[in-house]
Amino acid sequence: MITNRSYTVEPWHVRETELDLDVLAQSESVFALSNGHVGWRGNLDEGEPHGLPGAYLNGVHELHPLPYAEAGYGYPESGQTVINVTNGKILRLLVDDEPFDLRYGRLVRHERVLDLRRGVLERTCEWTSPAGSTVRVRSTRLVSLTQRAVAAVAYEVEAVGSRSRVVIQSELVTNESLPDPNGDPRAARALKSPLEPEEDVAVGRRLRLVHRTKRSGLRVAVAADHEVTGPERTVVSSESNVDVARLTVTSVLEPGERLRVEKLVAHGWSGARSRPAMSDQVEAALAAAGHSGWTGLLEDQRAYLDDFWSRADVEVDGDEEIQQAVRFALFHVLQAGARAEQRAIPAKGLTGSGYDGHAFWDTETFVLPLLTYTAPEAVSEALRWRQNTLPAARERAAQLGLGGAAFPWRTIEGSEGSAYWPAGTAAFHVNADIADAVVRYVTATGDTEFERSTGVELLVETARLWRSLGHHDARGAFHIDGVTGPDEYSAVADDNTYTNLMARANLLAAAEAVGRHPDEAARLGVDAEESAAWRDAAQAVYVPYNHDLGVHEQHAGFTRYQQWDFAGTRPDQYPLLLNFPYFDLYRKQVVKQADLVLAMYTCADHFDEEQIARNFAYYEPLTVRDSSLSACCQAVIAAQAGHLALAYDYTAEAALMDLADLEHNTRDGLHIASLAGTWMALVAGFGGLRGDREGLRFAPRLPDRFSRLAFSVQLLGRRLRVEIGPDKATYTLLSGAPLMIRHHGDPVRVNGDGPVVRTVPPAPDRPTPRQPPHRSPNTR
Repeated sequence: MITNRSYTVEPWHVRETELDLDVLAQSESVFALSNGHVGWRGNLDEGEPHGLPGAYLNGVHELHPLPYAEAGYGYPESGQTVINVTNGKILRLLVDDEPFDLRYGRLVRHERVLDLRRGVLERTCEWTSPAGSTVRVRSTRLVSLTQRAVAAVAYEVEAVGSRSRVVIQSELVTNESLPDPNGDPRAARALKSPLEPEEDVAVGRRLRLVHRTKRSGLRVAVAADHEVTGPERTVVSSESNVDVARLTVTSVLEPGERLRVEKLVAHGWSGARSRPAMSDQVEAALAAAGHSGWTGLLEDQRAYLDDFWSRADVEVDGDEEIQQAVRFALFHVLQAGARAEQRAIPAKGLTGSGYDGHAFWDTETFVLPLLTYTAPEAVSEALRWRQNTLPAARERAAQLGLGGAAFPWRTIEGSEGSAYWPAGTAAFHVNADIADAVVRYVTATGDTEFERSTGVELLVETARLWRSLGHHDARGAFHIDGVTGPDEYSAVADDNTYTNLMARANLLAAAEAVGRHPDEAARLGVDAEESAAWRDAAQAVYVPYNHDLGVHEQHAGFTRYQQWDFAGTRPDQYPLLLNFPYFDLYRKQVVKQADLVLAMYTCADHFDEEQIARNFAYYEPLTVRDSSLSACCQAVIAAQAGHLALAYDYTAEAALMDLADLEHNTRDGLHIASLAGTWMALVAGFGGLRGDREGLRFAPRLPDRFSRLAFSVQLLGRRLRVEIGPDKATYTLLSGAPLMIRHHGDPVRVNGDGPVVRTVPPAPDRPTPRQPPHRSPNTR
């Protein structure tokens, strides 16, 4: 955990002013750069020291067997693990024959800055070798948001005080040694030397390596080109072998002289293309990057981000730390999905190997809502990836004896990558989460072509699963038994409220979509009888409710379970999953992460304000937040229920999940969904944003610490800016046709004539609910 303030608080930068080797792995995640296709962890340029080396290509993985003590029908036989591909960011440095290693000699100064506006990582350091030679090193690194295959580094060495002989070794390195697994089930398994060599080339200032995975059969190609600037006596040579290609630059620097290497790196992979084709592909990407040059890449990166920030920025007055954190969050969520282009958005993005690089339901429920209203093109690509994996999902459904498609709990390439586990195998709600993302995207963009070509098929196949998984009882109620909802401390339960309500929405959306697209319905074999059955099931969905307590049940019978012994649980026994058997967790009233509370956000129309208040008060003392997905959801509903100070504390927890390493595992990669949840907490919580087919609704209220909150959303080709103060909200249409919205239930017409101002009513006065002992959020 990062116990000391590691990063200065600035509006547009994350700045590390000194190097702390004890949290090096955490900072590598924080300083990671990605575009959704290529990911580079924020390792030091020289490669060592490091916490966890990491260069990733979205979708590149290796297979490994899933062992079982006893076999069972339907158990997945192999898992998928993200692998560290060829690392192109290394630039080793020798000064007067001594390696530039910050563990030795004297580090005079070291600073790294993640620039959120420019999309670059900058580093400045001054170091004196054990022999007394001093150099100043400056580097700038980027992963291009405009040229999908390309990343680049500019590395500059300056002699300080005396003449120095300097050698820079620019390398491509494959099969780097990785640290051993730490025993945390959320970390990745280590695979030794997963890439087999096929080609190594070093010609002039160009390097290239091509490898192939042993089991998954994926071919990876990485190439680099260099521009070298230095004194006349600078010499350049190159060499390669099966796992290393190296350009060596040698020079003698007088005090004040500099040696500069600009390195362009191109990446590619395929499961089908030949070795020559992959070599040509990365060479072509290098040629395009070379045409832009280092300066052109920087300019394009800034222009791309200027456009993004004009649409997505969230302004927070009153808490500088949360202001920095939400921009950090927006930047990393953008990086995770910007150029994924029909690949998954993993739970860690491409910032680390945690969770084996898998994608979960996190993508559709937490990440895509943010992108829908700020960068919708990334959403359509993410959902097309789900469509591309339908064959595997249909096969999985058939294996389970179900209709339609059963999307995997965790995956990289589309098939189920999780060994049998009640909290995962039975978590069918991922189907409804995907359908929900489809409906939200189409509603917000009006993209009817996407709905026709992609959305209908996803909605149909997910609806078919629910109709086969559930059943009508003798009274006609529709039940979905033996499933796991978002709360992983309750498994294989009947009628999980979140699952049932989300399935209801999925069934209705599918019936409506086939009505709008009869040709697609016919192609998919949907007839009137099937769509009518979906409507019947949706209208009869059972939602468990305890009338004695006046609350909805997380699942049928949940409120009659024995409560967890919170008083007897020590602070060091959290997270519970690492200290208690799941058997005991499953049969007690204890909630890992917001479940019923999340349902009140995603299925808001099913609950009135009093039900929301009572439900929230009941589940707060049971929810231990052993998942990074919980705080943002609790922030949203706490704000809606009028508990603004509590919502503020939960917002800070979501926002600082990685900047403060609150869950002690940022070393394995960032929590992309929690970062997206920061936006959710601010915009849906304090902004009160809800969206449906009727349009956008806002119910803004600010906590005492905020004097102002402002954000923009996109809807049907319009851009709406919302600015909230303590007692008024201002809605301004920045572009597009007039728009009807609702403010605390009242209709408001916004057009281009100027801002519309409405009064913010006071929050209802309700007692603040308590949390489990030792699990209250930190009070700000």
